[in-house]
Amino acid sequence: MKNKKIVFVLSLLLMASFAFVGFSSGDNSEDDGYGIGDLAAAINLLNTDGKMVSYDNYPDAKGFIVIFTCNTCPYAVASEDRIIALDAEFKDKGYPVIAINPNNPEVQPADTYELMQAKASEKGFTFPYLYDKTNTIYAEYGATKTPHVYLLEKTDEGRVVQYIGAIDDNVRNGSAVKERFLANAVYELLDGKEVSVKETKAIGCSVKQ
Repeated sequence: MKNKKIVFVLSLLLMASFAFVGFSSGDNSEDDGYGIGDLAAAINLLNTDGKMVSYDNYPDAKGFIVIFTCNTCPYAVASEDRIIALDAEFKDKGYPVIAINPNNPEVQPADTYELMQAKASEKGFTFPYLYDKTNTIYAEYGATKTPHVYLLEKTDEGRVVQYIGAIDDNVRNGSAVKERFLANAVYELLDGKEVSVKETKAIGCSVKQ
């Protein structure tokens, strides 16, 4: 009888330990990045002009259009003219574009810093195109595609994430766009309104790490 009690107690302890492990692994699951309403941390990354860029370089900005993009993904390339146009449309309104390349050049050799410089020069980028040498910023944001957009609004609390997802509803063909998700969100913030469409699905190439 005594042995049966010991076995029973041990069984209970074993079951409890499995339950605890399962609970712990759920609580410590991999961070999926920022969600709507989260505060975005500071950045300090190398631009293609050789200078470091942070959000603090824009003291008069009302917010930021942060776009994870790269040199060669067909979806990113198809979005380049739209990204340039977005910067022209919103920079003077207080929402400049900041582009970040999330790809590891050891995995994707077409995304070296030198080739980023060539891309920025060739396309005449009017916005910073930042090199994330640590390959960590994309994960902090939760970016999984190129392009992948995060709209930040500057508030007294910090840089609040107000929109996440796609630039618009046709990443392949800018001339066929019917819904400008990102632009609509920026205009709503400028009008003092709540963003009506807060998240859409980013469509593009996977981040190369």
